[in-house]
Amino acid sequence: MEQMTDAMKQVAGSRMKGMLARLTTSRPRAVLTGAVVTATVQSSSVTTVLLVGFVSAGLMTLPQTIGVIMGAEIGTTVTAQLIAFKVTRYALVGVIIGFLMQFLGGRKEIKQYGLVIMGLGFVFYGMDVMGQATHPLRTHEPFIALMQSMETPLLGILLSAAFTALIQSSSATTGIIIVLASQGFITLQAGIALIFGANIGTCITALLAAIGKPREAVRTALVHVSFNVAGVLVWYHFIPQLAALVTWVSPGAEELSGMARLAAETPRQIANAHTAFNVANTLLFIGFTPAIAWWVRKLVPDRPATHEPGARARFLDDLLLDTPSLALDRVRMEIGRVAERVVEMVHAAPPALIHHRGEELDHVEAMDDDVDSLYADIVAYLGQLTRVGMKPADTRTLQAYLSVVNYLEAIADLIETNMVQAAREAQAEEVAVSEGTLDLLGALHEKTFWAVEKAASAVHAGHPGAAQEVIDAKGRIASLVEAAEARVADRLASDAPNRLATFRLESDVIESLKRIYYFAKRIAKAVLEQGLAGNETAPGTTRTRERLETAAY
Repeated sequence: MEQMTDAMKQVAGSRMKGMLARLTTSRPRAVLTGAVVTATVQSSSVTTVLLVGFVSAGLMTLPQTIGVIMGAEIGTTVTAQLIAFKVTRYALVGVIIGFLMQFLGGRKEIKQYGLVIMGLGFVFYGMDVMGQATHPLRTHEPFIALMQSMETPLLGILLSAAFTALIQSSSATTGIIIVLASQGFITLQAGIALIFGANIGTCITALLAAIGKPREAVRTALVHVSFNVAGVLVWYHFIPQLAALVTWVSPGAEELSGMARLAAETPRQIANAHTAFNVANTLLFIGFTPAIAWWVRKLVPDRPATHEPGARARFLDDLLLDTPSLALDRVRMEIGRVAERVVEMVHAAPPALIHHRGEELDHVEAMDDDVDSLYADIVAYLGQLTRVGMKPADTRTLQAYLSVVNYLEAIADLIETNMVQAAREAQAEEVAVSEGTLDLLGALHEKTFWAVEKAASAVHAGHPGAAQEVIDAKGRIASLVEAAEARVADRLASDAPNRLATFRLESDVIESLKRIYYFAKRIAKAVLEQGLAGNETAPGTTRTRERLETAAY
C-alpha cells in the first residue's frame, strides 16, 4: 500500500497542487477536489499538508479547506472499495505486469505507473495472505472471544482509534477490518464501529503532526478532528440503521448460509458503510462551514504579532518528500519568506547607514538572523530531497532553488557584514555622507531595491518577464554607479574635513549596492535558464515599495 501510494504521488503530485488551488471556489467543488486528490494519492495527510500551506500563504481561506477536508474523507474510502473486490486470483498477475513496466519501461512515467500496478497487486496479494493466515483462528477460543467483544460499539471504536493512531494509517486499518470480515470473524455492525474508530484515529495523527506548527496548521487539523468526531457522535446510535441500509444496497450471497455467507457479504457491506458514512457526514455538515471556521478560530485564536529572532521554516514538511514536485513547491514558498526579509534589508540598510539610525540597523541584523535560519532549513530540506528519485525537470528545479537561496543569503550577508559594519563605524567616527552625493545614492538604491524585488517576484511567482527586466536594467544600474563614483571621486579632491573617511563610506555603499544588483541579476538568470514557475505572489515583496517614497536621503 505504501509503495502504491508513493508511486501515485510521483505520478500525480505535480497536478494536485493546481487542482487544489483552482477548484475550491465553491463548497461542492471543494468537496469534489478533496475527494479526487485524496483518492489519487491515497493519503488524506498529504491533502491536509497542502491545505495548511495554502492557508498559511493566504491562497485559500479556512472555510475553503473545510470542504476539501470533507472531500478527503470520501476519497479515503476508495481503498476500502478496492480491497473489497475479490480479485485476489489476479493479484500476482498485477505484480508481474507492474514489474515488467518498471523493468522494461523506458520513460520514468511508465516506470511509475508500473509501480502503481505492482503496488496494487501486492495489496490484493497481501490481503489474500492475511486471510489465509487468519483462517486457523476460526477455532481459537481466545481470538473468538476478542472478536465477540467488538460487538460492543464503544469498545470497537476505541480499539480501532488507538490502533490507527499507532500505525498512522486508516487505510491499513480498513484493510485489516475487511480481512477479518472476509473470514467471518466480525459482523457488519462490529465492522462499522471499527471503521468509525479508524476515522477518529487518523485525525489523532493529524493533530499530533500539527504540534509546533503555525496556527493555520492547528486549525486545519482541528477541523479534521471535529468533523470526524462529530460524525461518529451523530451515527453512534444509528449503527443498526446504517447496517440495514448498506445490507439493502449491497449485493447478497443468498446461495450461501452461515459463516460462509457472512464472509462473502460483509466485506463489501463494510466498504459501502465506510463510503455512506463519510458522504452522509459531508452532506450533513457542508452547510455549516462558516460556523465551523468561526468555532475553530475561537478555539485557536491568532497570536499577537511578534518578531521571533531566528525564524523557522513554515512550509517545509517531511511528509511531502516522497512527492518531489510538491516538496519543491514548498521550497519555493519558503524562498519567498527569505526573499521577503532580504527585500526588507535592502530597503532599510542604506537609509539607516546614511542617517545613523541605530534601531533600524538592529532591525536589519535581526532580519539577517532570520535569513540565516531559513537558509539552513531550506538547504537541509533540499539535501533530504536529493535522496529521493526525481524527474530530470525536478532535479533542475532543485539545483536552481539552491542557487537562488544561496544568492539571497549572499545579499543578506553582504548587507550585514559590509553595510551594517560600515554604518556602525561611521556612527562612531561621526562620518556622514555628503549632501551632494545623497541624491545619486538614493537613485542607485531605489533601482537596486527595485531589481531585488523584481527578482524575488520572478522566483516566487514564476514571472520570466520580471526576470528579464532585472537583466535589462544592467545598463541603467551601470550608469547610476558610474555617476555616483564620479561624484565621490570629485569629493576626494575637496578640502572638506573627514573627506577620506567620507570617501571610504560612500564608496562602500556604492560597491555594496553594485554587488547586490549582481546577485539579483544571478537570481533572474536562474529563473530564465531553469524555467522556474509558480502561481502565487511573493509575500512581502510588494509592500515595501511605497516606503521608498518616505525614505529620507
